[in-house]
Amino acid sequence: MTLDSHGRLTVAGHARRNVWRLETMDPQGQVTVLADHYEGKKLNSPNDLVYKRDGTLYFTDPPYGLPTQLDNDPQKEQTVNGVYRLEGALRHAPGAPPANDKLRLLISDLPRPNGLAFSPDEKYLYVNCSDNKKKIWMRYEVEADGSVTNGKLIYDATSDPRAGAPDGMKVDQQGNIYSTGPGGIWIFSPELKHIGTIDVPERTGNLHWGDADGKTLYIMASNNLYRIKLKIPGLRP
Repeated sequence: MTLDSHGRLTVAGHARRNVWRLETMDPQGQVTVLADHYEGKKLNSPNDLVYKRDGTLYFTDPPYGLPTQLDNDPQKEQTVNGVYRLEGALRHAPGAPPANDKLRLLISDLPRPNGLAFSPDEKYLYVNCSDNKKKIWMRYEVEADGSVTNGKLIYDATSDPRAGAPDGMKVDQQGNIYSTGPGGIWIFSPELKHIGTIDVPERTGNLHWGDADGKTLYIMASNNLYRIKLKIPGLRP
């Protein structure tokens, strides 16, 4: 889940196989589906999402929400597990039909794309791959039209035996990347160097910045919620 610049909650609809927005924080409030099909076929199971400052929404679509989670699942309609871009998502009118005609496939060669985040200047898009046989972090250059190019491997943790995989990801205001991974939260510098790991005693899945100053990192794990105070505030909507 993420907030847009108007404070509305946007959700990667894992079970409903769509991306939707809650117009107010009222549990019974209006729900607007932003996208649910690509080229006439159902999405797999949207997993994570992030807004660009121009209101464009980027999201990943692995098959983890399908019954078998496999590429040959009978319910799977997409031939790839993609990273998508939805132009004008911020301006999508409440209650309007899904804007599937504005959906663009950006990345199609990652077996299990998962968490994603922008660098503070939005020159780069970072994307995780959480496949057990390919636990990697990638960086892509963002073009003027919103597309991405020149994929670069940040780090390959496939051989790390500890529990966990690249999953949720966030960036702080200085451009450092924080991501779940084997053993806890991995931290990479803007220069793509692995500079440290926050050890967590169980498998981690997601994370986000909190508190008024944005210096508290909240970590969602298998059975517990953790937090840790840091010195650099996180990048938030």
